[in-house]
Amino acid sequence: MRKRLTIIGLALSSLCSALDDNLELLISQEELASKIAEVAQQINSDYADKNLTLVMIMKGSACVTIDLMRYLTVPFKLEYVKASSYGYNGSTNGALTLSGLNQVEIEGRDVLLIDDIFETGNTILKVTEALMEHHPKSIKTLLLLVKNIPRKTTYRPDYTLFEIENRFVIGYGLDYKELYRGLPAIYAFVNDTPPF
Repeated sequence: MRKRLTIIGLALSSLCSALDDNLELLISQEELASKIAEVAQQINSDYADKNLTLVMIMKGSACVTIDLMRYLTVPFKLEYVKASSYGYNGSTNGALTLSGLNQVEIEGRDVLLIDDIFETGNTILKVTEALMEHHPKSIKTLLLLVKNIPRKTTYRPDYTLFEIENRFVIGYGLDYKELYRGLPAIYAFVNDTPPF
């Protein structure tokens, strides 16, 4: 039994090492923490004496939302909706599906909508449009990452933490085929080649 566990352990260690060799660090934990603290300070100022509700778009924005909450000194409520366009497709964008919109309670409140990445702008615009039907007092958006690419929309997020080049990124809530969300920083695959 011990020999079998040792063999399994070595196999897992080898797999993890291979995965590490295929990852390129783009944004470190320290950079993330510093920027989140900076943006939180601005939000604390902007939302003083307002009825703030954070609405996170699951699953990708979970990490940035949780870390941001720790720096907020203004009172706030937390809601979430779920949006998915990649899923198990990997890096191929599929049809956008939204759920959980009927459960949000934002009427008359100032909403800060949080998402992980701004590419085409389709997700943030569709969710904003859907939330407007719940009659919030205002809606602003916060994006962890904004890709530096041409896009059809002229809309830009109200708060942006980082601008990045056109790379497929993982970690800190972002996934590849629902994996890698737990990485503590933001990475890209070396040569933009996923391992599977």
